[in-house]
Amino acid sequence: MSTAALHRPGTVLADLLPVATTASRARVRDAALVVGGAVLTGVAAQIAVPVPGSPVPVTGQTFAALLVGTSLGAGRGLLSLGLYALAGIAGVPWFAGGASGAGNVTLGYILGMLLASGLVGALARRGGDRGVLRTAATMAAGTAVIYGVGVPYLALSTGMSLGQAVAVGLVPFLFGDALKAALAMGALPTAWKLVGRRD
Repeated sequence: MSTAALHRPGTVLADLLPVATTASRARVRDAALVVGGAVLTGVAAQIAVPVPGSPVPVTGQTFAALLVGTSLGAGRGLLSLGLYALAGIAGVPWFAGGASGAGNVTLGYILGMLLASGLVGALARRGGDRGVLRTAATMAAGTAVIYGVGVPYLALSTGMSLGQAVAVGLVPFLFGDALKAALAMGALPTAWKLVGRRD
């Protein structure tokens, strides 16, 4: 990979993979990245820890979804999380804790992850994953989208008030989300440094 390619505006980490020599190979590579991102999110969703009093567990799913979007870019990130969501709704048991289907009260979080993957992917194309503070802001924006969809959906699907949904579907997860953001703040800028891209 040339220095010029590394510094090309609008580059995300997935763009630094070896360049496909034909359009058909490029499509195969992109399809593999999309499927791989969906599988990664599904595997991470199986790391699920119940939260007392909440129907929403702590999982690795949100962290994976944000990393997928950031690493693949908006287009591939949206496709990847879209595949994850559609396959899970269709019956693939890879939502949190092996769940599937459209009746899941946490489906709003999954839809939020879909939107968040597009947002963080777009921010990454503007350098949002290349420094610690910018990565923190990118992860915060993505997390806000996830909760912005997930919490109201939780309230509607369970009959809770919005305040109750915030209490059981947002507040217990803030500390864990801060830890996930800290991991991303270390991992993503480090990945860029390893491939030779510096601010």
